Amino acid sequence: MKILFAASEAGPFIRTGGLGDVAAALPKAFKALGHDVRVVIPYYKLEIPAQFQNLMSYEGSTFVDLSWRRQYCGVFKAVYEGITYYFIDNEYYFKRNGLYGHFDDGERFAFFSKAILESMPIMDFVPDIIHANDWQTALVPVFLDCFYRYSKEYQMIKTVFTIHNIEFQGKYNKCLIDDILGLPFGAGSLVEDSDCANFMKGGIESAARVTTVSETYAQELMHPFYSFGLDPILSSRRFKLRGVLNGIDTKLYDPMTDKALFKNYSFDTIEDKAENKKGLCEMLDLPYSPDKPIIGMVTRLTEQKGMDLVAAVIEEILAANLQFVVLGTGDWKYEEMLRDLERRYPTKVRTIIKFSQDIASKIYAGSDMFLMPSKFEPCGLSQMIAMRYGSIPIVRETGGLKDTVIPYDAETGIGRGFTFKTYNSYDMLDAVWRAFGTFRDKKKWNAVVSNAMSADFGWLNSAKRYIEIFKEI
Repeated sequence: MKILFAASEAGPFIRTGGLGDVAAALPKAFKALGHDVRVVIPYYKLEIPAQFQNLMSYEGSTFVDLSWRRQYCGVFKAVYEGITYYFIDNEYYFKRNGLYGHFDDGERFAFFSKAILESMPIMDFVPDIIHANDWQTALVPVFLDCFYRYSKEYQMIKTVFTIHNIEFQGKYNKCLIDDILGLPFGAGSLVEDSDCANFMKGGIESAARVTTVSETYAQELMHPFYSFGLDPILSSRRFKLRGVLNGIDTKLYDPMTDKALFKNYSFDTIEDKAENKKGLCEMLDLPYSPDKPIIGMVTRLTEQKGMDLVAAVIEEILAANLQFVVLGTGDWKYEEMLRDLERRYPTKVRTIIKFSQDIASKIYAGSDMFLMPSKFEPCGLSQMIAMRYGSIPIVRETGGLKDTVIPYDAETGIGRGFTFKTYNSYDMLDAVWRAFGTFRDKKKWNAVVSNAMSADFGWLNSAKRYIEIFKEI
């Protein structure tokens, strides 16, 4: 099967979040299953490191019509680790600092979506499936149906659209429908929603299948609390909605080979995990005790990630004989709260207000528990990484957290984490105390760690499910 994976970012070339990780790993899994997969992203000339730009070759150029505009489109190509990548070049749109947040993002990514289709003759690649991701490529299925189906080469192409986070939909003034998208008469309704242009709605309407990144999140999107206004259209199109759990790169996140760790380990050498706990304490100038659990967080400091729950009961948590280490950036009020906690609890709390992959790995390996009390979480990668490193997750049962963290049952010994259901600080606190109590029983705790570290969160399972969906259409 021939698959074109379309995204606004893809590691290792450029990544700012989870989408970049998915676009780096999922195509590799497709290739491992024997499929011909290519990836297409914008050519961010000021953001992609020179070492990767040096791999690129110029393939050709064309022009893309956006309503009355006619814009240049160059195509560059690079092969990295056996995967072919295409880069859509237009310096006016993409030679800028930063990937997102520009005043004309709607025009920029409308251009990118149409340029993908317009440049296929230059790529010399006509896919069976175009797999579009998030609002930045949501217009690919729309443009394909409105402008390209008449061409023989495009008639049999099927489209799948994946929602990674429905909070970000690509919503703009309705005038974009005529002034930039230039859709044929009557087709504007595909993207019109609540008197505005909504790119994500267009992807949902036009794609043959709509997927999201966990089975539970797919069900949650039918409810107003989670859908950010798109529950009516998703409910009416539920026949095409599927949930496919994301995976993690098990080669990248491997405690046996991770160079950031103080000492590598596996479950067979789990005693070496203690060296990472000791090393983390020394690095952060915290007193080390093997009997004192460390709760870690690697997160954005926002309400979506449950920081309001943490703020409500953190004093009660710190009353126990434990330590609390947080890495991340976000809302100023939470950054200041954590800094204040560190000042008042110098032997219990450390806050690192930045993001560092090196420090993140050290926290995964050095912590005993990993707190992730999200209000909503489409999939979540951190809880899977934490389990791979033997840090036991404490999570709310939402989205991918519910699908990946099986609650520990002391009677049966089944389970790999501690969970709570309602979005309530004291329900979260109860889960923390259950984890804390289990930690004191080393036999039970080792069983939880064994369950967590033996779980398979690789991408092959996800890729197989996507291939099933591709074959459906």
